[in-house]
Amino acid sequence: MSTPRHGGLGRGLGALIPQAADGDQAVEGARFAEVPVERIAPNPAQPRTHFDDEALRELVDSIREVGLLQPIVVRPTGPQSYELVMGERRLRAAKEAGLERIPAIVRDTGDEVMLRDALLENLHRQQLNPLEEAAAYSQLLQDFGATHEELATRIGRSRSTITNMIRLLQLPSGVQRRVAAGVLSAGHARAILGLASPEAQERMAERVVAEGLSVRGVEEAVAMAGGDDDAPARKKRSRGESPAEFGVVADRLAERFETRVRVDASGKGRGKVIIEFAGLEDLQRIVDVIDGPTSS
Repeated sequence: MSTPRHGGLGRGLGALIPQAADGDQAVEGARFAEVPVERIAPNPAQPRTHFDDEALRELVDSIREVGLLQPIVVRPTGPQSYELVMGERRLRAAKEAGLERIPAIVRDTGDEVMLRDALLENLHRQQLNPLEEAAAYSQLLQDFGATHEELATRIGRSRSTITNMIRLLQLPSGVQRRVAAGVLSAGHARAILGLASPEAQERMAERVVAEGLSVRGVEEAVAMAGGDDDAPARKKRSRGESPAEFGVVADRLAERFETRVRVDASGKGRGKVIIEFAGLEDLQRIVDVIDGPTSS
C-alpha cells in the first residue's frame, strides 16, 4: 500500500484563498488551513447517512495517489476545534487513507453565498493546473450551489470549456497525477477520455510521455482504437466508427464554437452535427468562427 500524502493537498479551492501575501485578493470570512481530522466534529444536520462503499474506496485510492483536491469546509467551534459544514465523504475517505490532517476552508462567516461569490471572484486570479481548476469548478458547483452559467460568466470561459474541464476528474488517478505534474496537458487528458477503460487510458498516457505525442496524435490514436484498445483491431473495424470517436470530434467542435455540439451518426456512413446557439447574435458569432478571419 502506498504511503499517504500529507503535503501539497487541497489546491483546488484552497488556492483561491491567499495566505495574506502582498497583492493577493483576500477572501473575507474564510481562510485555508490543514486541520487535524481528530478535531473535526460531524455535522449534526448531515442528511446523508449512506455512502457507496465502492465510490468511497475509489476516493481513498485517489487521495493516496493525487491528494485531496477538494478541501472540506468547516466552521470553528473553539480555539482548536471545528464542526464539519461540507465534505463528510471526503473526511471519511481522508481518515481511511491515513491522513492526520485534511485541507479545509475554515468558514468564519455564516453567509455561504458571500463565500461562494468571493471564491468565484478569486478564481480567475490564480494560476491553477488543469486538475486543480477542474476540482475548483466541481466543488463550486457541488458544495456551493453555483451554476455552469455563473461560472462561465464570472471567469470569462464558455460553459462547454467548464464541462470539459470537470470531465478530467473522471480520469484514473495515475493519469490525473501526470496532469497535475504538467506532464500531460488538458488537451491530452480530454482526448484520453475518449478511451473506454481506465487501463486503456493509463496506457495511452504512458504513450504520450514515452513518444511525445501531440494532442492531435492522441485524438487520432483514440479514434483508431474505437474507444477501447483492448478489443481486437479487426473487430473494431467491423463495427465502423465508435461513439467515442464521434465524442472526440464533438468535444473539439464544442471548444472551437464555445457551445454544446452533438454528433449523431445513422450507422450508414451518414450523420449530422447539431450546434446549439443562444439567439441570433450567438448564431452569427458561430458563423463567423466557421467562416474564419477575412482578409481586409
